[in-house]
Parts: sequence; C-alpha cells; structure tokens
Amino acid sequence: MNAITKEQFISLLNKDITKEWSAAVQYIQHAAMITGPEYISIQKELIIHANEEIMHSISLTNLITTLDGTVTTEIADRHTDKNSKTMLEQDLVGEQDAIARYKERITQAHTLGEYGVAKILGDILIMEEEHERDLKSALGQ
Repeated sequence: MNAITKEQFISLLNKDITKEWSAAVQYIQHAAMITGPEYISIQKELIIHANEEIMHSISLTNLITTLDGTVTTEIADRHTDKNSKTMLEQDLVGEQDAIARYKERITQAHTLGEYGVAKILGDILIMEEEHERDLKSALGQ
C-alpha cells in the first residue's frame, strides 16, 4: 500500500464531506419526488438516510478539525431523474461509492496510526452499508 500523508488524508476526508452533503440533498429531493405505491416505505427511509448523511458530514468535520485541517464548504454533484426507480439506482450507486471510499479511508487511518479516526469511519461505514441494503431491498435486488 502506498504511504499517505496527514494532509492527503485530510484532503480525502474533505472530498468525502462534499459527497455526504450532496447525498443528503439528493435524498431529500428524491424523497419529495418519488412516486408509486411500491416506493411508499422507502420514501420515509430516504429522509432518515438524508439525516444520517448530514450526521456523517458533521462527524467528518469534527475529524478534520481534530487533525488540524480546514473543512471544505463545497458540495459534490447531485443526480436526479423523474423516474422513481432511476432515483433509487442513483442513490444506490452513491452508497456503493461511499462504502468503497470509507473502506479505503479506514485503511488509510490505520496507516497513519489514527485508530480513533478509523473507528469513527467504521461507524459511518456501517450506516452506509445499511443504506445500501435498504436501497437494494426497495429495488428488489
């Protein structure tokens, strides 16, 4: 594995924050726009997901400041569609990306000897994996 500096790690955490904010916004928009009786239960769950993504942003913000970094105010791209199934597929892609990123971030935190940071990232990962299961279930996967 390639070595990572603390500054590179902070930069990656800031990119993660941009994606957490965009996920929250996207979930809120999708919850408002999703239609169809087959999506009633997931509609409420999307709002829960949005709130959890906001909490992830706050956790990452705290990690960055603990590491003496500067927190970004940027937000990543959001994706939407008029088709309810497509919206959920977009959310699923986002969660799968988050899962891959947090697995990498946990390894990087261990490399830096930041075991407490790795634990917090692990807690975020657990929630992202739950989001993935919820979305797969709603999509019949």
